[in-house]
Amino acid sequence: MTFLHILILAIVQGITEFLPVSSSGHLILLPILTGFQDQGQLIDVSVHIGTLGAVIIYFRKESALAFTGLAHLVTGRRQTPAARLALLLIVATIPVVVFGLILKLTGLSDQMRSIKVIGWTMLGFGLVLYFIDQKGAQTKEYSSWNMADTIKLGLWQAVALIPGTSRSGAVITGTRWLGYNRQDGARIAMLMSIPTIIASGVLLGAEALASADTQGLRDGAIAAAFTFVAALITLSLMMRLLRSVSYTPYVIYRVALGAILLWIGYS
Repeated sequence: MTFLHILILAIVQGITEFLPVSSSGHLILLPILTGFQDQGQLIDVSVHIGTLGAVIIYFRKESALAFTGLAHLVTGRRQTPAARLALLLIVATIPVVVFGLILKLTGLSDQMRSIKVIGWTMLGFGLVLYFIDQKGAQTKEYSSWNMADTIKLGLWQAVALIPGTSRSGAVITGTRWLGYNRQDGARIAMLMSIPTIIASGVLLGAEALASADTQGLRDGAIAAAFTFVAALITLSLMMRLLRSVSYTPYVIYRVALGAILLWIGYS
């Protein structure tokens, strides 16, 4: 892979991972629309490692609390705030892991990597986000996050495995549907990405590393580094903008891109 190809991939992944516009959809579209060769599984895993580092750094207090909670759960201290957060994140990840395995084993994950599928999901879920964001209450805060809501958000996150849906977009839509304010809903969505990315990395990383050579590992390291920087900047800007801006700008982008993709796909 050329340095330019790696740089474009890293920037695209870094910008789109946490915005509700579907990073996986953009990564699938990149080789289709630009003529670049498909980046392969190793690079996909690498750029997700970069975004994982970004969200852990940005939410370092919550991340440290969650990792501490894992130790508390193992040692039987299940009533601590740390253990509670860790348990919420574990439960939220179960649906996406189960659904992901089903898609991989049945081959549906490869069959859905098409412009038409991404166009419809980009458009459809964008409109769902708009209507729920506009109509939804903003009465719940991060402190209100409970197990019942976690199960529902886990199902929203599982649906996002359909290319073009957006993991962050689906969970954010779920939080707005449940009545969380925009900032705290996004906070929950970002924290839920941590175990999800780790699970995905474990599932796909071993297979990718088994066939990787020195050049591939070098490209992966470069991609992860640039993605980390792009994702951290994007995440910081998005969380600041949510203090005064709704999700409508992202919806407009999704609808426009979805319409273009459907025109290309059916023409």
